[in-house]
Amino acid sequence: MLQKNAGYFEQKGCEERSSKKEKALKRQQEAAAAAALAAASIEEADPLSGNYGEWPKWTEIGLVNESLKNKPVLVRGRIHTNRPVGKNIGFLVLREEGFTIQCVLTVAENLISRQMAKFATSLSKESIVDIQGIVSVPDAPIKGATQQVELQVRKIYAICKAVPTLPLNIVDATRSEADIEKALQDGGQIVRVNQDTRLNFRVLDMRTPANLAIFRIQSHVEDIFREFLKSQGFFGIHTPKLIEGTSEGGASVFELDYFGTPACLAQSPQLYKQMAICGDFRRIFEIGSVFRAEKSSTPRHVCEFIGLDVEMEFKEDYSEVMDVVDGLFVAMFDSLNKNCQKELEAIGKQYPFEPLKYLRETPRLTFEERVQMLKEAGVEVESLGDLNIEMERKLGKLSHGIDLKSIESYIDAFRYATHPHGGFGVGLERIVMLFCGLKNIRKTSLFPHDPQRITP
Repeated sequence: MLQKNAGYFEQKGCEERSSKKEKALKRQQEAAAAAALAAASIEEADPLSGNYGEWPKWTEIGLVNESLKNKPVLVRGRIHTNRPVGKNIGFLVLREEGFTIQCVLTVAENLISRQMAKFATSLSKESIVDIQGIVSVPDAPIKGATQQVELQVRKIYAICKAVPTLPLNIVDATRSEADIEKALQDGGQIVRVNQDTRLNFRVLDMRTPANLAIFRIQSHVEDIFREFLKSQGFFGIHTPKLIEGTSEGGASVFELDYFGTPACLAQSPQLYKQMAICGDFRRIFEIGSVFRAEKSSTPRHVCEFIGLDVEMEFKEDYSEVMDVVDGLFVAMFDSLNKNCQKELEAIGKQYPFEPLKYLRETPRLTFEERVQMLKEAGVEVESLGDLNIEMERKLGKLSHGIDLKSIESYIDAFRYATHPHGGFGVGLERIVMLFCGLKNIRKTSLFPHDPQRITP
């Protein structure tokens, strides 16, 4: 009997708990429905409901397109150009990372005042502003902006104002040489921004679409260099840039005093790369600064650049190193062509160039084959012949003035035994310059330093 009663009370308790849960759930649903209804009624009843509530989400200018027609957006960018049209209309072109959009202020009651339009069109170029507006799609194509939509401005706020007169106009700095030449041939007057002006005011010059693209491509080259080599069993190291003596025995180094010891800035990681191999780091790479005190002002040389260096053991011969070189650059160029189309187009618009043509595998010739090719081309090749014994003895006696004490650790590393190894190094800026058909390495160095320039 007790067991029967216990079962009854247990069942009754379960039913009561279930009933309470159902009632609580029903109350929650009713409250949510009431809140939604209240919100909807407020929005319908209040013509100014857009002036409060949840803060709108930011939209990148490059993503504002026809799919957002008649929808409100909030954007932030720099004033690329601005101009009034009479007293009742103002135009602004807003720029963000190479993308531009035309913004329109039309004087209308309770929307845009004349004072607001005047404020917007009087802001200095390159000032940073926030704009809230409605996306519209005009009937005619927009020629002065990348985005084929307009923004009907409702609110505009200056976040940071630029000085009224800039030393460099971004519109001028963006203009291609072809456009400049055409304008001059047509008898027009046009501003050509020279290389020194660009570098003197590099922060402004960096804002052009071509420069943004150049340094995105440079970053991609670094990524592929690292990713490809890691896939081949390499890992990255960082070697010292302050060293005793010289990197490779050359004279073109920046000398300095290291607490009383003569030292210099490394002109190559070569010695440390090889010492790492002696330490059984079988396959290594480095991405790091290189310093060359070369008084050369050619378009191909700067005194500071980023080196991409590789060192590796090999089993049979140095052709294993050549295999890595081939695979690396083919992978790099393939990836740039596949993943950086927009960037390459932006560069080509200002600096037209032919796409790089490259082989899937580098032709490899024997010494004899090369000599024969030169002979067939009518080139005197005696100087390319093998050295005789007397020449080898003379060569061995030549001194390059290297202080052996300064490279004693390097020499000792080989005394402890090392694997056969080889490597290579290339300049990051030079790769980008050649791939993009640019004529001056200073265009691919963020803040280039050469014999005539140490600032900025």
